[in-house]
Amino acid sequence: MIMTKIKIAVSGDVCTNVLTWRTFNKNTKGYKWENSPYVHSITKEGGALLLSKLVSLACEDTVVSPKLTDTTCELPKELLQSSSELDLFSVTGEENDYHKVYRVKKFLGYSGPVSGKPELLPIVNDDENADMVIIHDEGNGFNSDEEFWPLAMKSSTTAPVIIYKLNNPTIPSKLWNQIEKYYMENTIVVIDADDFRAQGVNISKSLSWERTAIDFVWQINNNPNIAFLADCYHLIIHFGVEGAIYYHKTNTTAQSQLFFLPYAFEGDSIKENQGKMYGLSSCFVAGLTANLASGIKNKEELSRSIKEGIRSGIVATQKYFINGFGENVEARDFPSVSIFMEKDNDFIYKENVQDVNIRSTTQDCQSCWYIIKDKTSINLAEISYNIVKYGEQSALKFIPIAQFGKLKTVDRTEIEAYRSIKNLITEYVSTKSVSRPLSIAVFGTPGSGKSFGVTEVASSIAPNLIVKLDFNLSQFQDLTDLTNALHKVRDVSLMGKIPLVFFDEFDSSFQGKLGWLKYFLAPMQDGVFRVGDSIHPIGKAIFVFAGGTSSTYRQFCGEDIEDKSEYKQFLSEFKDAKGPDFISRLRGYVNILGPNQTDIKWDQLYIVRRAMLLRSLIERKTPYLIDASGEAQIDNGVLRALLKVPRYKHESRSMEAILEMSRLTNAMKWEQALLPSKEQLRLHVDEEQFYRYLMYDSFFSEKTDRIAAALYNNRALLCDNNRETKQFNEIKWENINEEVKTYIYNQIRHIPGALNKINYELMSVDEQPENIKFTDKEVEILAEFEHDRISLEKKEAGWKYGVNYDEDKKTDPMLISWANLDRYYKNHIIDSIMAWPESLAKSNFKIEQLRTLCYCETQMKLRNN
Repeated sequence: MIMTKIKIAVSGDVCTNVLTWRTFNKNTKGYKWENSPYVHSITKEGGALLLSKLVSLACEDTVVSPKLTDTTCELPKELLQSSSELDLFSVTGEENDYHKVYRVKKFLGYSGPVSGKPELLPIVNDDENADMVIIHDEGNGFNSDEEFWPLAMKSSTTAPVIIYKLNNPTIPSKLWNQIEKYYMENTIVVIDADDFRAQGVNISKSLSWERTAIDFVWQINNNPNIAFLADCYHLIIHFGVEGAIYYHKTNTTAQSQLFFLPYAFEGDSIKENQGKMYGLSSCFVAGLTANLASGIKNKEELSRSIKEGIRSGIVATQKYFINGFGENVEARDFPSVSIFMEKDNDFIYKENVQDVNIRSTTQDCQSCWYIIKDKTSINLAEISYNIVKYGEQSALKFIPIAQFGKLKTVDRTEIEAYRSIKNLITEYVSTKSVSRPLSIAVFGTPGSGKSFGVTEVASSIAPNLIVKLDFNLSQFQDLTDLTNALHKVRDVSLMGKIPLVFFDEFDSSFQGKLGWLKYFLAPMQDGVFRVGDSIHPIGKAIFVFAGGTSSTYRQFCGEDIEDKSEYKQFLSEFKDAKGPDFISRLRGYVNILGPNQTDIKWDQLYIVRRAMLLRSLIERKTPYLIDASGEAQIDNGVLRALLKVPRYKHESRSMEAILEMSRLTNAMKWEQALLPSKEQLRLHVDEEQFYRYLMYDSFFSEKTDRIAAALYNNRALLCDNNRETKQFNEIKWENINEEVKTYIYNQIRHIPGALNKINYELMSVDEQPENIKFTDKEVEILAEFEHDRISLEKKEAGWKYGVNYDEDKKTDPMLISWANLDRYYKNHIIDSIMAWPESLAKSNFKIEQLRTLCYCETQMKLRNN
């Protein structure tokens, strides 16, 4: 029998929150004091009192907890009391959003009890048989005072599900020891990430979800400060209102799972102009509780309920923050039950919250784990096609994507670098008094977009404050040019703006190798430059040093040099040029990857970067090629060539040039005929390779008959000698009926897509390639795919399952799932698949492996095989 209700006991450290805010009376009549700002004040529940209220709203169950009879009456003097100042803030934080609600403007502090120890309150109508216990532990005495613990936690014979909301994860307390001794297996520990970090747990913030997740795994396995938490069966670390990590341990293994919003990173959802809210962690726990309570009633596995509860918790905290205290703090119940209800046209749903298992990685692997690889069942090439065709929002719905102004990226390396730069610039812009510029270095090949990326990042922070200036040092003739440039920088600063100064090709020669570096040391360190006997302060400025001869930071520092004697010579010259002094003044750097593959071993996302750049170019330069549904009208051959050509000679400039050179002014679709000539293409790509990808469909179509005949004949050699198959294969290709030919033609047309399913692609080559051999697992995948494709085609044509094959009745015994298919029919399809490699090779088509794993993963896979 399914339970209809359960009993939940909530307790812990308690406090009240005194909220104050001002309103302005514009009425000039009446008493003089009425023309002054009016200060309002109200007291709301806090701590375990607020938590119990949220749990009551989230669940339809019986909740017992401490109670205050009336917050408007005089409260116990020993009760802990916090004070906050409220103000009206934009709901969404957008400039054009005039809808405002009250949120916290400033936390003012606590009014502590005279004795020092805050008063605790007993649970009203406590029950030792409570099914769930929720503890709010802020380190204010509850964890050491057994008198106020829920009765269900004082008995060694009870086994409630416990949610332990821990705000101060330090040395284990008396309460922790009790839990560890009797209740550990059914306890879910919930900690806010910032509380976690406050204890010396070094988890990166707001760089990338991958980095945050990997940092957590390392810390939980190696940090002695939190070693006691590694013994938790269930541990949840929640990151703001955007994500959480669920650490689940059994007797033999430990697995960590990341839950995240793909369109936001930690801290992104709450803007500076939106204020703050207390109680976010409590709201998260309330959302979690609702799912756990439902799971208990339905006897669901605890870990499964937790995972759904995390999604609910993230959604609830988002709504809780957006609602704030409402438009009228006194007139509205707080909190609102609506934050736990799903409504039409909600701005967030549980389905928006994605999850992925966190991989264990080694430090030697530079790109071991990308969420984009784990969250998609298709290969990177197909993802890239979809990005260009349908846009990032559609193609990357479940993938973390970072956006800075017009710049979008899904490459974890770029995300982390750009967000690091953004954090630096944000901190610098918000600092009132600074004595020197913020210095950042940017490296990348010419045309990779060094200027564009950093400009968009800076503009996304303070678009009305930042003014961009560009200077190319390779064009400077002497020091006067640099002095003039710094005067222009100073002029912008004196106008109250922040100059974003690009010093392009700062690593070019001047009076010797890296000759400009020494002249930047004083401006970078002291924020001044000298002209004769005069010293001029530069003021607040952001210096961006863009490399011209070095494409990466490692190359600039000589770290890529393997020969010891060569490196020693480089280091000597580097020191003479003041290279180490220059680096010591930098506060950050970023390597811009661009649309070309930077490393065949590690860089597998270059095709995704190309796709996002190409989609951006189409949107900005030829928006008329995108129809009303958002689909880009581009020929498949053109798209394939643009994404697959091995190298662009001038990086992003070449991609842009090919689009601009195409005759698209009055075009409805980017057809092959509208591309520039081969001679013009040669300026930007290897035109022969480009045309090979471009004409892929034509090559394939021309050779369809040859491939079909070879496929038919090769399959005949592979088939067994049963009666039906033998009779079928005794007929020559020229004499078989059109229905069989059509079946084989259809199969051929779908071979490229089928090969993509096992991470292969088809390439047209000049000479006949060697045959490859599919593994048994690959054959099984291809055969099932082929079976599903044929079944769908037949069902759409009106066929249905029947014990016997009957053309008149349109029945076929093969129209069932692959798992239930008779071995005879399975072999029939498998024989056809096995004939693919040789048939394709005879027509000069090479089956080539697609790289979806990074180098070290590939090596590990080979070793395991």
